[in-house]
Amino acid sequence: MQDEIRTVVNAVLGERVFSLAYSQERMAIEMELSVHLEDEAISDLCSQFPVTADYDGEGTEGSQFVFFL
Repeated sequence: MQDEIRTVVNAVLGERVFSLAYSQERMAIEMELSVHLEDEAISDLCSQFPVTADYDGEGTEGSQFVFFL
């Protein structure tokens, strides 16, 4: 699943994944980008993923997303 998520980001934004890892605590995949996205770009990106993606706020490096499995 992480490879599929990274492939979508690379296709839409270029290589902008700062971190991508499974969180045992949340039982979800967490991703932070290396860029901060505007609302419209966040919505567009979320609609491209093969699993439901939720915007999870802004991190130190960029926009954060969570994928509940």
